[in-house]
Amino acid sequence: MEVLPQLNAVEWIALVQHELFLFATFFFILGALDEFAIDLAFVWLRVREKVATERVDEAELRARPLSGIVAIFVPAWDEAQVIRPMLTHALLAWPQAEAHFYIGCYRNDPATLAEASIVARADSRVHLVLHDRDGPTSKADCLNALFAALVAEEARIGQRARMVVLHDAEDMVDPAALAALDIALDHAEFIQLPVLALPQPGSRFVGSHYCDEFAEAHGKVMVVRSALGAGIPGAGVGSAVERDTLARLAELAGGGGPFAANSLTEDYEFGLNVAAIGGRDRFLRLRTREGRLIATRAYFPSRIDTAVRQKTRWIHGIALQGWDRLGWSGGMLRGWMKLRDRQGPFAALLLAIAYMLLLGSGLIAIAGWFGLFFPVKASPLLTTMLIICSIAFVWRALVRAAFTSREFGWREGLLAILRIPVSNGIAIMAGRRAIVAYVATLRGAEAKWDKTDHDDHPASLLHEPGAA
Repeated sequence: MEVLPQLNAVEWIALVQHELFLFATFFFILGALDEFAIDLAFVWLRVREKVATERVDEAELRARPLSGIVAIFVPAWDEAQVIRPMLTHALLAWPQAEAHFYIGCYRNDPATLAEASIVARADSRVHLVLHDRDGPTSKADCLNALFAALVAEEARIGQRARMVVLHDAEDMVDPAALAALDIALDHAEFIQLPVLALPQPGSRFVGSHYCDEFAEAHGKVMVVRSALGAGIPGAGVGSAVERDTLARLAELAGGGGPFAANSLTEDYEFGLNVAAIGGRDRFLRLRTREGRLIATRAYFPSRIDTAVRQKTRWIHGIALQGWDRLGWSGGMLRGWMKLRDRQGPFAALLLAIAYMLLLGSGLIAIAGWFGLFFPVKASPLLTTMLIICSIAFVWRALVRAAFTSREFGWREGLLAILRIPVSNGIAIMAGRRAIVAYVATLRGAEAKWDKTDHDDHPASLLHEPGAA
C-alpha cells in the first residue's frame, strides 16, 4: 500500500491548485472550441455569401410608404430622464402617420408620466397607457397592458395594425429602421435589428465594454443563428412581430397577453416562442450606402453596480429561468444555441476560479522564492492545456477587437482587449447574484422588474453645440 507523502500547508495548496488548473483549462478549452465553431460557421457563411450585409439607399427607404399601421410599444417605469428625448427623436426619425407610439406608464410614477405627456400633447401619434397597477410590475406585464390598449384602439378605429415594434425608453431608433422592418415582414413573422451599445467617454471601461459584447454578438453570433435557422432570441429593442402572430401567442398564453409576465427576460423568450409556433424569424443586418449600420443605438450602464444588476437579470432570466420555462426542445442546432445561452452561471464560476488561480500562482511563486517549499511542477498534460488556453485567449481577444473596430474604429478595438477583465469581473459578480436571486424565487420570492437606471439619452447629444 502506497503511503502518501507528508505535505505542508503550502504544498497542499499547490497540489489543489494543480488539480483546479486541470478542471478550469479543460472547460475553457471546451468553451474555446464552441466559440471557434461559431467563428468557422461565420467565415464559411461569408465565403458562401450567405450573410453579406446588404447596402440600401437610405433616402429611398425612408421615402417608402408603410404598408399599414405600426404600433411601437415602449414600457416605461422610472424613465423621466430619457422618455422625452427618446420620443422626440423617434417621432422625428419616423414621421409616418402610420407609426403610433404606445407608452406604458404607471400611476405611481408621476415624473415619467409628466414627461411623456408633454410629447403626447404635441403629437397625436403618442398614446399614453396608464397601468391599473402600481409599478414596477414586470416589463412583460407592462407590455401586455400595451397590447390590450392596442386591441382596444383597433376596435375603436376598425383597423388592425400590421406589426408591433418593441423599444425601450433609452433607445435611439434608426431613421431607416421602420421601413426596413416593414419590407422584411413580407418574408418573416419576427425580425430583429442589430443593437449597438455606444462608447461612453465618461465610462471607457464599464459603460463601453458593452460595445465589444454587442458588436461581436450582433455582428457574428446572431448572424450565424439566423443563417442556420437556429432560433433568434429577441433583444427587446429593435424587434418587430407580425400582428396576427402576436394574437396567436396571446391565445396560446390563455388570453393574458402575448408576453410572459413572470419572466425576467420576456424579450429573449418572445423571439424563440415565435419560432416554436412555426413563425419565420430573421436577423436583419443592413447598411446605408454611406456605411452606417441600420441599428438601435443606446447607452448602457456606466457604473459597476448598475452593470451587475442588469447582467444579473439577463443571466437569471436566460440561463436559469430559461432552462425551466423553455426546456431543450427544438432539435440539435437550437439545443446547441440554448446551451450557449445558458452557460452564464458556469462561465462565471470558471472565471472566478481562473482569477483565483492566477492570484494563487503569484502567492505560491513568492513562497517558493523564499524557499518555503519546492513548487509542484506542472504535468505535461496541464502544460499543453495551458498553452492551448493561451492561444485561444489571444484568438478571442483579436476577434472581439476586430468586430469592435468594424463599428467604432481601431482605437475602440484596442480598448476592447483591455476591457476583457472588466467584462469578466462583471460577469462573475452577476453570475453569483443571479444564482442567489434564482434560489430566492424557488423559495417563493416574486421576480421583480429590476430595471436599469438611465440618466442620459444618445439623442441629447444631437442638440449639443458642436455635435455632429
